[in-house]
Amino acid sequence: MVRACLLAALVLSLAACGRDGGREPFAESRTPAALAPRFYPPEGWAWGYIGVGDKPVQRYGVASTRRVPTAIVVIVPGYGETAEMWFETASDLIDRGATVWILDRAGQGGSGRYVLPRDLGFTPTFDPDAAALRELVRVVIRPSPDAPLVVLSHDDGVVVALGAVRSGLKVDGVVASSPRLAEPPARRLLGPVRRADTPPAGWKPWSRETADDLGARRTHDAWRGQVGQAWMTANPDLRLAGPSLGWTKAFEAASRLLETGAPQVRTPVLMINPTGRAAGLCPRLPTCQATALPGAGSALHLEADPWRAPWLATLERFVAERAAGRAPAAISAVEARP
Repeated sequence: MVRACLLAALVLSLAACGRDGGREPFAESRTPAALAPRFYPPEGWAWGYIGVGDKPVQRYGVASTRRVPTAIVVIVPGYGETAEMWFETASDLIDRGATVWILDRAGQGGSGRYVLPRDLGFTPTFDPDAAALRELVRVVIRPSPDAPLVVLSHDDGVVVALGAVRSGLKVDGVVASSPRLAEPPARRLLGPVRRADTPPAGWKPWSRETADDLGARRTHDAWRGQVGQAWMTANPDLRLAGPSLGWTKAFEAASRLLETGAPQVRTPVLMINPTGRAAGLCPRLPTCQATALPGAGSALHLEADPWRAPWLATLERFVAERAAGRAPAAISAVEARP
């Protein structure tokens, strides 16, 4: 029943959207033939769009357990990622009783674009990301008090997740996987940037020769390391190359704002393998713990099993702690499997 209601709502939202010449949102991606079934969309997966104001709409997806959900997990990917790259993790969490939502970031994945070429990463600020996350939870998800809601962010997605919490999003916890904040640039970017929506010097468009996650050393797993490249090869509208000057400026501004407002983030936060300024942010948050998985690459959801299995178990324990005493059942780390 839960899944049927979700599907009905998403079909209606998709019917209202169309393609308009290169910047439009994109759903119903084609599954690459070379991928193993574990990387396919979870059973019952459905797409939808959410828009805030006059900004390009963002794509989200959802699937749920056949049982009464014991938790709700909202995934916020990092730069350059698409929702499709999280399908294996979504299936793992659904198998353990969760409803899983994935929100594609503003200007990437299947979301609408601000500028062309489509594979140039650009957003004027991180505010649309944070606003879309707040509205997705408030208007679309409308979580039940019986099941905890946890946001799982990756890389620079931590700035979106904690920025949304800082500006009013009510969740039971935030997990930051390999969180990253912008480091102070060699040349100051917070001032005016001429033609912020243009590529920086040396920028190259996406190509099949672009390094995948294995080649970029973000994972040790040869199969998982090819997942993102496979989806972008089969679906040109999902492709994303390096960021524009404007995106870099927006990341820098959002990072500094989050650091300044750290005491206002009172939601429990778990950071897994934080680096740089993100590691320094955790002690400044009212309720934050950090844990390490030595030797892992930054894409923990795509890592080889020796790292991914404990990463998933750590995530499940955090969710179970939020669920304790609230729901009839909880996701259990004892049931975790790679």
